Amino acid sequence: MVMDMGRDAVQDVVELVYQPVAKDYVRGLRARSGVSRAGKLRKVAFIFLAIALCMEALLALTGGHLDWRFAGWAALVVVLLLLQPMTQGRQLFRFAQRQGTFRASVADTGLTVVTDNSTVNVNWTMQPRYRETPELFVLMSGDKNATGMTILPKRGAQHPADVDRLRAILDRHLTRV
Repeated sequence: MVMDMGRDAVQDVVELVYQPVAKDYVRGLRARSGVSRAGKLRKVAFIFLAIALCMEALLALTGGHLDWRFAGWAALVVVLLLLQPMTQGRQLFRFAQRQGTFRASVADTGLTVVTDNSTVNVNWTMQPRYRETPELFVLMSGDKNATGMTILPKRGAQHPADVDRLRAILDRHLTRV
């Protein structure tokens, strides 16, 4: 028996329909930061400044001189580093919110996202890797800063089994990071 897997073959397609929320973009940016060079540098800067602040506090507690200017600026930078994904995520959300309802179709040929105002087709070569979080699939471009990013919320799946089917499609075509 010969099976024809040519043009008449049935393709596995997963459809997601969702309204964007700010948390999607905040969580997506946090997931991307573990992969991107900028995210890794931000983490190193955060650790360095946190250690410096702890050393400064320890010095002050042991009777040494506390440099208030350094401690104040370092604390400010630490807070800004922590808040950066949230502020950027909210900016991205404000743009996405104006697009209306998102309808994503994920198939072996790639990804299509249709909104009330736009249509985007993404081939797997444009975003060759992804990261899964408990709430999202985050597809990312292959450059060192993962500049291109598509966020697919799991809540957009029509059926719970669609999340597993979506994961299987992504595993076939992308690298999980």
